[in-house]
Amino acid sequence: MALEDDEEKSGSTAEGRPDAANAEQAVDPKITNAEQAVDPKIAAAEAAGPQSGENVRIDSWIWAVRLVKTRSMGATACKGGHVRVNGQNVKPSHSLRIGDEVRLRQENRERIVVVKRLIRKRVGAPVAAQCYVDNSPPPPPREAVAPAGIRDRGAGRPTKRDRRELERLRGLMGGGAGRPGGR
Repeated sequence: MALEDDEEKSGSTAEGRPDAANAEQAVDPKITNAEQAVDPKIAAAEAAGPQSGENVRIDSWIWAVRLVKTRSMGATACKGGHVRVNGQNVKPSHSLRIGDEVRLRQENRERIVVVKRLIRKRVGAPVAAQCYVDNSPPPPPREAVAPAGIRDRGAGRPTKRDRRELERLRGLMGGGAGRPGGR
């Protein structure tokens, strides 16, 4: 009799397990079970998003979706005029909305993205890629750089002749036709 009273007070069933219904209610109510079963990445992006009625700053968003390495670099890019939203230069505190076109110039390349999801916290790269549509042109091909003169180990300091040959290979002598002075 006392054993049954203890079970009723603890909220356990006759089998000694806690109620399954109470355990299911412990999950986040904003995320449905169907979304969690389909893709946990979407759940992570939703959790990183702003609460209802809150704004997301442009410098925070471009950092969160991994377009820049740090938030301060995002703010510096905005202040320097390298970030445009819908064709206008913006301050770091500009509020983003879904559907905005963001243009970011960095390292001789322009990234053009359309905002699909607003997030405030930095997430993994696969999740971040789901938060925007990338309309950027492909990056330019890397220039083929001639390898620097590689010397054998222990060969010592290059001679004047070695230096001139390296300059001729690199094209620094202005045509590389021979020695300066015409001899």
